[in-house]
Amino acid sequence: MSNPAAQRASLHSSEPGASPPRRIVARLEHYFEFKKLDTTWKTELLAGFTTFITMAYIVFVNPSILHDAGMPVPAVFAATCLSAAFATILMGVFARYPIALAPGMGLNAYFTYTVVKGMGVPWQTALGAVFLSGVAFLILTVTGIRQWIIAAIPAELYAAVSAGIGLFIAFIGLRNAGIVKADPSTIVSMGNLHDPNVALAIFGILLIAALQAWKVRAAILIGILTTTALGAVAGLVHWQPQAFHWSDLSGTALHLDIRSALGLGLLEIVFVFLFVDLFDNVGTLMAVTKKAGLIEAGNRIPRVNRILLTDATATIGGSLLGTTTVVSYIECAAGVAAGGRTGVTSIVTGLLFIAALFVAPLIGAVPSAATAPALVVVGGLMMSSLSEIAWDDVCTAFPAFLTLITIPLTFSIANGLAWGIISYVLIHLARGRARQVPWAAYLLAALLIIRFIYIGSKT
Repeated sequence: MSNPAAQRASLHSSEPGASPPRRIVARLEHYFEFKKLDTTWKTELLAGFTTFITMAYIVFVNPSILHDAGMPVPAVFAATCLSAAFATILMGVFARYPIALAPGMGLNAYFTYTVVKGMGVPWQTALGAVFLSGVAFLILTVTGIRQWIIAAIPAELYAAVSAGIGLFIAFIGLRNAGIVKADPSTIVSMGNLHDPNVALAIFGILLIAALQAWKVRAAILIGILTTTALGAVAGLVHWQPQAFHWSDLSGTALHLDIRSALGLGLLEIVFVFLFVDLFDNVGTLMAVTKKAGLIEAGNRIPRVNRILLTDATATIGGSLLGTTTVVSYIECAAGVAAGGRTGVTSIVTGLLFIAALFVAPLIGAVPSAATAPALVVVGGLMMSSLSEIAWDDVCTAFPAFLTLITIPLTFSIANGLAWGIISYVLIHLARGRARQVPWAAYLLAALLIIRFIYIGSKT
């Protein structure tokens, strides 16, 4: 049933004597299909604000993670806000979907702890790899090759990769909080729980989890700010106020090193950025459009190419500004639940990310004890995808398990994915289910085996 308010607005605005502002509003409502989607300006504005509140934590967490890679916090903060604003507004205007984007959780951790710190790659070169992954995604979208890649990855491994990344970032959060620490005898062990900073982080984890249990939409953001405030009262926050200046962005903007990233040794990194961006986008897209009732007959998503083009362009833009891969956020489902159905929701969210630049002086006051709990909780939320795996079928369950466990234990999404694909193909062959495996998966498995042989020859 059509929205009466939208119908009345459309009728009034179409009258010969309608004022120019009213005609502009009517055209916007027509472009965003207000009548068809049964929505209003009030609903879209509220939905956009809801989406922003649920994912605003990224403006604090992303700089904290990328700072460990040696990147300046003020510059990353600005790059995070601007890349999220650009991508989300583009999604609203061009693709007309209530989908918000920002630097992705998991990929920022992979960028910092695996690529930069683990492999010794300069962050400028790693940003070059992010740029190349965005260009590759753009080419794949334009040429239609992305369907081939999607067919090559068993559907059961999508969920395992998501959960594996969840374990990955949760482990990093526990380590940054001091709750776990390295131990030469047992690899890891419990940290010093008497440390005030550790106690503060534990409080943050429990607070965010409790707020999540009460379904508070801004649970993560409220948890970060409350934990920071408690830390300040306890004398654990050491902060010197510093206003934001546009010149701060020069610390990362256009610092990417594409030439070095073109080296053969970084192709694997480019692939990981590309893979997670592609499938994270597809998974979020399916979840949000289904919840919003925007999927047409035959599971067809209208304007899907525009969505993917936006995502690819956002990653390229983010790398130029100085941040990691920009992806669609599942948190935008909160905005959809609040009634968001059109691109107006995304435009509102994007504008709020621009407004977030004005809280830049607060970024230095947020300690790791406040951001680490967010990593732990977000990691836990990502584990829900495991329910999509058929655990009673070993042919799919064991490859999923290998993917899940090797991502955090090897600190590499690429290794986890490789083990999952190879084992998936080999176990299906051994079970006599060769025809159930897409031919592209055989080719990909062969390439990954060659990759392991190559890595082994270098150690």
